[in-house]
Amino acid sequence: MDIVVENLTKKYGSQKAVDDLSFKVKTGEILGFLGPNGAGKTTTMKAITGFLYPDNGQIFIGNYSVERDQEEIKKKIGYLPESNPLYEDMYVLDYLRFAAKVQKIPSDDVDDKLLNVVQTCGLEKEKHKKISELSKGFKQRVGLAQALIHSPEVLILDEPTVGLDPNQIKEIRELIKRIGKEKTVILSSHILAEVEATCDRILIINKGKIVADGSTAELRNQAQGKEVLKVKFDSGDVNTIYDNLSKIRGVHMVDIMDAEKRMFEIQGNTDSELPKQVFSMTVKNKWVLTQLTPVETKLEDIFMELTTS
Repeated sequence: MDIVVENLTKKYGSQKAVDDLSFKVKTGEILGFLGPNGAGKTTTMKAITGFLYPDNGQIFIGNYSVERDQEEIKKKIGYLPESNPLYEDMYVLDYLRFAAKVQKIPSDDVDDKLLNVVQTCGLEKEKHKKISELSKGFKQRVGLAQALIHSPEVLILDEPTVGLDPNQIKEIRELIKRIGKEKTVILSSHILAEVEATCDRILIINKGKIVADGSTAELRNQAQGKEVLKVKFDSGDVNTIYDNLSKIRGVHMVDIMDAEKRMFEIQGNTDSELPKQVFSMTVKNKWVLTQLTPVETKLEDIFMELTTS
């Protein structure tokens, strides 16, 4: 089920939290939603779930309008807010039964739904415990379970790994990836490495506006506009190699990183097929090429470049 956001605007007083925002998330896609604090991520996610009304714009979940079809939308969306508001005095199964009742799941179907989310979220050993007795990681799993109890087609997750240790983050990441094969997922996070490892596509917003949209590879290319290679040769004169590399079509910088080891860094246009040209030049000169490694821009660098102003 697709999510379509059209010209979304939300103000708090004179401050625009979201400013004419438009994007689409396709069925079965995991979208990483990034931005600095105050960029408008949570406001956008709350608007998609119907938790708050925008000042302008429209949101559609499949063929349903968030504005006009609230009851149907609630059946289609699972939502885990950043605060994960659990009733900690309740036992896990009792809480999930309560969540099932809130979602108006027929009583005859509740047991099957409980069994499914308990297995999916890895809660078998914890299901008879009080929520207050659980670790932060298992509390997040319970939050995911309540978001999934009614088998929604769309999942909205606001900072689902906040406060977790590295092992718990990995477990939640793998869980989201499994879930994302069957659902449309929007995931916000400040842990950029987790977004890169989990999401099919990344949307970065700053001051309520989209500043980047694409896969990690596409964002790298958009951000740097160049291809960077590290190359190393096992034979040949350093200066001769330097001259030949400099003459390759599309190359605009060659740096000798280690003359003794014949190691160079090359920067060139992304559309100039640098690896192919370097290899052809090596063969033509009968040199031995022992390394040809692309140098990737880090997602953190891209994020900083696009959101610092």
